[in-house]
Order: sequence, then C-alpha cells, then structure tokens
Amino acid sequence: MQGFFEIEHLSKRFGGLLAVDDVSFSVTQGEIFTIIGPNGAGKTTIFNLISLIYPASAGQIRFLGKDLGQMSPDQVVQRGIGRTFQNIELFAQATVLQNLLIGRHAHTPKRPLAEMFFTRSVRESELVNRRAVEKIIDFLDLAAYRDAIVAGLPYGVRKVVELARALCTEPKLLLLDEPSSGLNVEETDDMAYWIQDIRDELDITVLMVEHDMSLVSRVSDRVLAVNFGKVLAQGTPSDVQAHPDVIAAYLGQA
Repeated sequence: MQGFFEIEHLSKRFGGLLAVDDVSFSVTQGEIFTIIGPNGAGKTTIFNLISLIYPASAGQIRFLGKDLGQMSPDQVVQRGIGRTFQNIELFAQATVLQNLLIGRHAHTPKRPLAEMFFTRSVRESELVNRRAVEKIIDFLDLAAYRDAIVAGLPYGVRKVVELARALCTEPKLLLLDEPSSGLNVEETDDMAYWIQDIRDELDITVLMVEHDMSLVSRVSDRVLAVNFGKVLAQGTPSDVQAHPDVIAAYLGQA
C-alpha cells in the first residue's frame, strides 16, 4: 500500500558533522505529526532536506509514492508540500495581499508573452489566484491587514501571514517550523486552533517542529523526538515526553 509521506534512513553530513543520522518515520494522511528535540537536534535540518534546500547525504524521502530526491525545490511545492520558516521569510516592503499572491506562484503558468499583453487567460488566472488568496485571508482573520505593509505589522501577525502564504500554495502536506516561537500565550492559543482547523477544515496534513510542549500535547497525534540527529523515541505525546532518553536529552543525565 502506497504511503502518504515516508522518510527512510535519512542522513545529512556537513563536513565532519552528522546533523541527521539514519532517521526514519512516516506521516499518515490527516495526521498532525510533530518533531521535538533540544536546540541543535537536527529538526530544522530535516525540514530543509524535505524542502530540498539541502541534498540528503543518504536515505529517501517519498511523498504520495514519489521520490523527492530528484526534484527541485519549486517542484516539491508544486507536488503539494508547503512550508513556513522558523525565521519569518516575508517580503517586508510588500503588502500582506502581495505576499500571499506570491504563494500562488507555483500554480501560475509561466507565459511571458501572454502576461505582457495581459490576455484573457492571464486575467482569468489572476482571478483564480485572488479568490484562493481571499479564502485564506478569511480563514485566518487577516482581512484587517490585507493592504498593510508587512514591515509595519506586529510580530504575531507576521507569523500568521507566513502561515497564510504557505496555505496559498494549496499544500497537501504543510511543514510548520516552530509556529509558536515568539508568540505570547493568547497568540499561541490562536495558533493551536488554526493548526487543528487546517487539518480538520482544509484537509491538510501537518508535519510540525515545535518547542512548546503544551502546544505539542494539545494538537499532535504522534510525536518524534530527536537529539544529535538521531531518533530517541516515537509515539503519542505523553509516551514520548515520559521516555527516559527524551527526559535525559532535555534535562541532562543525572
């Protein structure tokens, strides 16, 4: 049976440093799956390997039965994997609407001549993109910020805008890299609701890296713990948090 998303024996070496060491796991469609671990554990490196920002040193990444190893980063997005970043990566001097329309780039045919003359097909494509963006603006309650310049927005709003841009790519699998980092308690509560709604209302599977264990416990179906690039434990949030190797990784060995 074809799996939804699978990683097998994934490794990444930077010179003499083995940042990801023989990691394997799978994500089921409709699941919220979270990777946890101390700083420097290799969590974001795993995301960068999935996104093909880095080539893997060994192992295989499969999505909907297709090996991602031979694709380019833009093809990964077109295949149906969207992503946010731990450090917000928005166009600061553009508006929220403009940033979200950039998220539609993967679904816009490249037709330079038609775009130059703004043909009927180009106009129709623009309308499709605008409707898709407006749907996400409504979903994440961003209407009040639609025409605001990103640079002038509070940090918490910018985090939501980056989430919105990722959703505008129409992903089947959404990678969330530290979605609650820098957020206050109220903003983190909102983020938890949105993550669940993304899965339940938009039918998008979520693969998340997160430090906030209360958020992890609240939204995750399963959790993978890593440290020094190696898998420590995998299972329910409560089982993984109680695992002695995970406790030792976070608190130190007595």
